[in-house]
Amino acid sequence: MDYKCAKCKEPIRTDISIVGIQCEKCGCRVFFKTRPSVKKTVKSR
Repeated sequence: MDYKCAKCKEPIRTDISIVGIQCEKCGCRVFFKTRPSVKKTVKSR
């Protein structure tokens, strides 16, 4: 899984499952999971 810092947008290089993790660059503790830029279409029934 790839995560980015919410404040400085730097990728997180450590294990995200550790409690009390923070960004190495700015110290922020809020992260976002990066999503691929592929558009998905779902057919309805």
